Amino acid sequence: MRNLLLTIRYCGTRYSGWQVQANAPTVQQTLQDAVERLFQVRENVTGCSRTDAGVHANMYCCNIRTASALPCRTVVSGLNAYLPDDIAVLACEEVDYDFHARYDCTGKEYRYLIRNSAIRDPFLIDRCWLFKPKLDAALMQTQAQDFVGEHDFSAFCAAGASTVNNVRTVTDCSVERHGDEITFSVTANGFLYNMVRIMVGTLTDISLGKIPPGTIPQIIASRDRERAGVTAPAQGLTLNRVFYRSEKE
Repeated sequence: MRNLLLTIRYCGTRYSGWQVQANAPTVQQTLQDAVERLFQVRENVTGCSRTDAGVHANMYCCNIRTASALPCRTVVSGLNAYLPDDIAVLACEEVDYDFHARYDCTGKEYRYLIRNSAIRDPFLIDRCWLFKPKLDAALMQTQAQDFVGEHDFSAFCAAGASTVNNVRTVTDCSVERHGDEITFSVTANGFLYNMVRIMVGTLTDISLGKIPPGTIPQIIASRDRERAGVTAPAQGLTLNRVFYRSEKE
């Protein structure tokens, strides 16, 4: 038996997230269908993360334990021949048999794109949050630094989520404006359900004056979802990078 690590990229617009669901198309289901056609056997594909419906991935890692002897280059070309245009396998390599795409992951970087304009960009319709009120990106950048560190992020987790431990360590956080586009980037050892989208919504609410500047530490300390901002739409979110101890990027 071999353990293959796949690095893929996908546009999540047509999918109800990564994980297989009974009555909705998902990335995992689509990839497993392609694997079955190539390997001639139904193999389980283990992903590094659960992305929500409409969320994209610039880099997503998953592993497959298989008896197939196909060379890695053939796996890449073969799977891409069977996959739809909005999912692509970028790389395949053989790894230790006990490697697990999710549990061996040491961190992830997410990016969220806001188009801060009254006019939509047809090329970004499913890739950004069209936000018409003027945002102060410099203020958002300053406020975002309060997310850095080890905190209980319960206030930035969707209500009803079943996570037992809500402590996460954010190592980097930034907000940058380039013309009408504002990009929020955050790196952490893990993320809660809707955590990044609530962080973005909180920063936009601070910029609009709905939440006072300087209150993110108090919101974190409260562990109260009601204290944080809105949940930004899914389509602006992209899983940008996944980190492992071997520094695979």
